[in-house]
Amino acid sequence: MKTVYLDCFSGISGDMMLGALVDAGVPLDAIRAGVASLGLTNCDLVAHEVKRRGFRATKVDVQHEPEHAHRHLHHITDMIDHSDLTASQKHLAKQIFQRLAEAEAKVHGTTVQRVHFHEVGAVDSIADIVGAAIGIDLLGADRIECSPIPTGSGSVKIAHGLVSVPAPATAELLQGIPLAPSSIESELTTPTGAAIVSTVVDRFGPLPPMRIERIGYGAGSRDFETQANLVRLVIGHSDDAVLQDQVWMLETNLDDQSGELIGHTLPLLMDAGALDAYTTAIQMKKNRPAVMISVLCEAEHAEALTQILFRETTTLGVRRWPVTRHKLARQAITVDTPWGPVQGKLAMLDDGPRFSPEYEACRAVAIAHQVPLQQVYQAAHRAYARSGAQER
Repeated sequence: MKTVYLDCFSGISGDMMLGALVDAGVPLDAIRAGVASLGLTNCDLVAHEVKRRGFRATKVDVQHEPEHAHRHLHHITDMIDHSDLTASQKHLAKQIFQRLAEAEAKVHGTTVQRVHFHEVGAVDSIADIVGAAIGIDLLGADRIECSPIPTGSGSVKIAHGLVSVPAPATAELLQGIPLAPSSIESELTTPTGAAIVSTVVDRFGPLPPMRIERIGYGAGSRDFETQANLVRLVIGHSDDAVLQDQVWMLETNLDDQSGELIGHTLPLLMDAGALDAYTTAIQMKKNRPAVMISVLCEAEHAEALTQILFRETTTLGVRRWPVTRHKLARQAITVDTPWGPVQGKLAMLDDGPRFSPEYEACRAVAIAHQVPLQQVYQAAHRAYARSGAQER
């Protein structure tokens, strides 16, 4: 199983990510060609070797003519849709921009459609994000993991004035992601970097067990006195397709609450970061029929989810314990059906991958084209089977 680990000991930005990808062996020409197909005026990517606190790294600069355009999300998605990127690269690039738009819309009190990109709508940010999407796709990783993220400290000037670090959009994007302490008075993690990692990373934590094959170093623009301003990208392989991690189980028993309120609570738990939330019919003391709510979550969400159970239900106590989770490695994939692209996942088994279309993606296609949902599922499976046959 091919695993990529992002060591963001000095934060992450779009140009640092691009530099690490190129330094790790992703062809710059492939990224450059994809970015060029967006139709940006005289935009080019240039890579050169630099040193940060004595360590060698690759710095990728976006060179372009000065412009004063500020774009909305639909302007950027139109560029991506009409580019020469592959279907999977377009999907990933639009996912990253969608996350950015949602974060910006929330902090500015507007809608995703009306949010006005400033810094992240500029040519260099568009090239950074689309270039990163191309590079990540070309890596072909089965799994991407990442260290906790330092944001830096102090303040930074943005289009809306001086703000504390992390900038509002960055903080919004990093919700639920473990942060690392840093005394550096600078913006170590930018909204672009936060959008990339929050979209593509499967797990945040220490370096996983792997056989390291390649390492790439991407440099930021500044050279700090106390640490190297780099992000390290580690590429390796794991022998086992079954991944293991630790999560938490929360449980509570209810024998005096209506089904309507329990039904109301479950989506609140999912929206607050639960990996899964479900009910089980049980029998309590005095032979009373009851319901047990079970919530599976990562450690950083356990307290908030416990508070939801206390607030929304009649429970007086919540049980909590760590559990070990074994899961198959998986990879996002997009297949082309007669009604357009459909996203899905490949689960890696010892005897080969297993494809599962995403329900929401199939449902959206079914509604848009007025076809039965089952028919969309079948078409997605046939499309994956054809793509596998072509590769063989």
